[in-house]
Amino acid sequence: MEHQTALEHPIFKTIQQSAKKLDVQAFVIGGYVRDFLLQRGNAKDIDIVCVGSGIALAKEVAARLPGKQEVKFFKNFGTAMLHHQGIELEFVGARKESYDRNSRKPIVEDGSLEDDQNRRDFTINAMAFSLNPDSFGKLIDPFNGMHDLEQKTIRTPLAPGITYSDDPLRMMRAIRFATQLDFTIEKDSLQAITDHNHRIKIISKERIVDEVHKILASKKPSKGFALLYKTGLLPMIFPELDALRGIDEIDGQTHKDNFWHTLEVVDNIAQTTDNLWLRWAALLHDIGKAPTKRFDKKNGWTFHAHEFVGSKMVYKLFKRLKMPLNDKMKFVQKMVLMSSRPVILSEDHVTDSAVRRLVFDAGDFVEDLMTLCEADITTKNPKKQRRYLKNFKEVRRKIVEVEERDRIRNFQPPVSGEEIMKTFDLKPSREIGIIKEAIKEAILAGEIPNEYAAAKDFMLRQGIKIGLTPVSQ
Repeated sequence: MEHQTALEHPIFKTIQQSAKKLDVQAFVIGGYVRDFLLQRGNAKDIDIVCVGSGIALAKEVAARLPGKQEVKFFKNFGTAMLHHQGIELEFVGARKESYDRNSRKPIVEDGSLEDDQNRRDFTINAMAFSLNPDSFGKLIDPFNGMHDLEQKTIRTPLAPGITYSDDPLRMMRAIRFATQLDFTIEKDSLQAITDHNHRIKIISKERIVDEVHKILASKKPSKGFALLYKTGLLPMIFPELDALRGIDEIDGQTHKDNFWHTLEVVDNIAQTTDNLWLRWAALLHDIGKAPTKRFDKKNGWTFHAHEFVGSKMVYKLFKRLKMPLNDKMKFVQKMVLMSSRPVILSEDHVTDSAVRRLVFDAGDFVEDLMTLCEADITTKNPKKQRRYLKNFKEVRRKIVEVEERDRIRNFQPPVSGEEIMKTFDLKPSREIGIIKEAIKEAILAGEIPNEYAAAKDFMLRQGIKIGLTPVSQ
């Protein structure tokens, strides 16, 4: 089957001419081919395999392109990378691989196109388009990947047990592709992931997290996390989420299954935001519920302080998975810590003071917090759902109203510490902090407006109250 429309970009002719000069065969392989056939738009990452030296082909292509082209070489892997007009081209020589049991790094030797296709992870990623003059655009599909695309199936070219045991990262990739493309993992392949799930331990945390990011960034992330659970990978990667599974019953009283609830929340938030870290917050917002779960006859099931406990667990989880312990982690912590605050406001009469405190504590992330809380509504009762959404709408209206009037977001006290020191002739001391805190609390409680004159007058009264004497008196 000819697919010349996939190769209309001038870069492919340049590669063809370069390959001809070097007397090697060249092919486009992998994701570019898959995404073209799925009509997902042409990928910006293009993998070129040649029966010969990938590095030599990359150098020849770079020499034929206008301007000075930088080629990055990875001699250990026999690969080269080239950027051109927003496209990332990776060149590699066709190879065959064998694996050591304790590593996913293969022993590599030169091979044919067939060898190279054999080593690919899935049939849908093993298809290639020829760039050779006599067969330009021809689809080479030895494992019937086209059929698997049509059937929406993830299947391995070789026996799945070999594929996953050789490189256990492919287990994560299978689940990620199934989630991204909304495909089904073929049953023998799914069983092989379950049988070899322990092999995930040889994979670096960074590689695993990279796949989790892609699962979280998909339209319906729950599919991926449900597959992690089904294959037994979940407790190895996310024991905190696995601990949320199940429903306990005492004296006829039950609680919801917080794992499946969490997946609903993640799917909900995926419909309203592409913010990866807010999706992480949705995934982790209830992890404190497993360690705080208690039952007593008076209150039934409780999860006291689960938000606080969960926010502490976020740090440990990020550290274990070698994720960034920077502002992104702190954002997720803050969202988890505050995840119930708007809910409490929406259930009661919303006071200005409570809204001011919410805006003060959430700062620039108050919108993100409201988005998370709205995603947290998973009730199947339409009447309850309407009521919750109406209440959150009222909280949002109050936030706008209070913010316009009181300017609490990123709050800076109207009276500075320097002015307090000057007014009462103080050196740096505890009293300055006491007065600043009192001014802040008075503004948040609505006792005084967030204005300089009112704050200065309050400062004087507060200072006198704790035994200080203004210099001017």
